[in-house]
Order: sequence, then structure tokens, then C-alpha cells
Amino acid sequence: MLLRPEHSCHDAYCHAFHEGPAPLGRRGFVKLAALTAGAGLAASWIPNWAFASGTAEAIMLSCMDYRMVDPQAKFMSGKGLDGEYDHVVLAGASLGVVSKKFGKWHDVFWEHLDVAIKLHKVHQVIVIDHQDCGAYKLALGDDAVDTPEKELAAHTATIQTFAKLVEKHHPNLPVEGYFMALDGTAEPIEL
Repeated sequence: MLLRPEHSCHDAYCHAFHEGPAPLGRRGFVKLAALTAGAGLAASWIPNWAFASGTAEAIMLSCMDYRMVDPQAKFMSGKGLDGEYDHVVLAGASLGVVSKKFGKWHDVFWEHLDVAIKLHKVHQVIVIDHQDCGAYKLALGDDAVDTPEKELAAHTATIQTFAKLVEKHHPNLPVEGYFMALDGTAEPIEL
């Protein structure tokens, strides 16, 4: 066994990585061929959704709030989109794309949307804002959302601005906006 001058261990396992693979020989070649054929056969049984390419119906933008993860998944499943959407998470959902307070996140969303369109051919954007969102309080102040009416108005205005920005970037990509209560019920926002 030849060792590199800077390498002095005597471990055969280590040398497999430092000196390259050992010659297979006839028996080794047959084993490798059988494994390769088996892997090809196994790959034929893997469903198409398991690969990175393919299509998704939508991309969903939602808030990072842990209370909303399950209700949002149930909502998307109820729309018939279970396992059929890409998911982008930003604090405040639409606010994370619109507010100057979160300006560094804007490009992140647009880049994710572009990738979702290229890789998965998404057909629509679904944005879900939610009740009692801390990001809205941080960005707009507690007074801006301290009543149910003010809260709904703030989310409606932000989601509508978000929809206009999507239309500007991707004119043929429809947007659906929702305001979700903590109990998981969602109210559509007129766009």
C-alpha cells in the first residue's frame, strides 16, 4: 500500500478515501451491476412527488406564529391543496413583504416566488395573515391593531398592497388573501 508523504495512518478504511477505490474485480463488478439495476428498479416505484421537480398548485405565504401552523395546514387541506403547495414563512406574512420595518425580507420572498414558479410552476399565491399578530404590533404599533375593526383594516390594507406588488412582479399570477382567526376560521380579503 502506497502512502502519501503527508499521510501516515495504517487504516484501510481511511485509505479508501485517500487513495481512491480499490479495483473491483469480476465478482465486485457483478455485485455493483446488480445493485445499480436494483436501484434503478426501486426508483421506478418512487412517486413523482418525491422528486424536486414537478408542479405545485400554489405558493402560500404565512406568518411564523407557532399557533397558526396547524390551522393553516388544515385550511390548505380544506382547499384541496394538501401537499400541493410551496410554503414561505415570514413574520407578519404579507407585512413581511410590504413593511419598511422588514425591508431586508422583501427580496427573500420575491426570490422564493421566482424559484417556485421556475421549479414547480405554481399557479397562484395564497397569503394568510392572522389575528393577534405580534409583527403587526411591532411594525405598526399596538394602537393600530387594538380593536377587531382596526386589526382587520390593517391586515386588509397590507394584503391588498401585497397583491398589487405580486401583480406588478407577475401580472398573470392570481392572489388570494385571507385573515385567519386564532380558531382557524379564515375570512377572505377582497382584492
